[in-house]
Amino acid sequence: MKPDDKDLSFHIGHRERLRQKFLDDKLADYELLELLLSFVIPRRDVRPLARGLVEKFGGVYQVITAPIGSLTKFKGIGRNTAIFIKAIHKIMMVGYKSSLDKATIFHNEKILTNYCLLLMAGKTKEEIHILYLDDDRRLLADDLHSIGTVDWAAAYPREILKRALELNAKSIVMLHNHPKPNTSFSTDDIKLTEQVKDLLATVDIDVHDHYVVSGGIVYSARNMFLLK
Repeated sequence: MKPDDKDLSFHIGHRERLRQKFLDDKLADYELLELLLSFVIPRRDVRPLARGLVEKFGGVYQVITAPIGSLTKFKGIGRNTAIFIKAIHKIMMVGYKSSLDKATIFHNEKILTNYCLLLMAGKTKEEIHILYLDDDRRLLADDLHSIGTVDWAAAYPREILKRALELNAKSIVMLHNHPKPNTSFSTDDIKLTEQVKDLLATVDIDVHDHYVVSGGIVYSARNMFLLK
């Protein structure tokens, strides 16, 4: 057997062992990423690439949620591979959102916080999203309200009211991110929450909560007793 044939045989065997380890639920985190990469990069040993990505970004979750521009800057990750990785991210978001569509958020609020984490992961600018809920607190719509700068985004309470009435929403969840890690609600965030809450109260629409996502943490205005 030629050396190239031996390498190919080992390569094929290794990937089959990866698949079996997956079925046996015995994969290490980097091996799970390696398995995913093997489907989009079929003719290379992707073990070093998987390990390098995990080391660079800090974990498999951080790789999946990294901005596509950051992924393509990593040696060995081309555009198609980056799109494949981001498709996994999108699938995760679709799964959580589907759960929010079908069941009240009170049944498993962890689903909502996980969705918020995935939605805001890798964002380098502040975004404000408004989640509109029906009378059973099921998700009607997730609207991107505005995109701002690294530390500010504009909010328009009357536009939120208008959209809530269009959807016949009975409550909303406000959501925005702080790209700077581990920063909770600012004074302006609290004032905005109160402004929106007071305006919506005039038509009997409730602000269920306001979340800030920062540094992989979801801060809840309700849990922090910031919603009067």
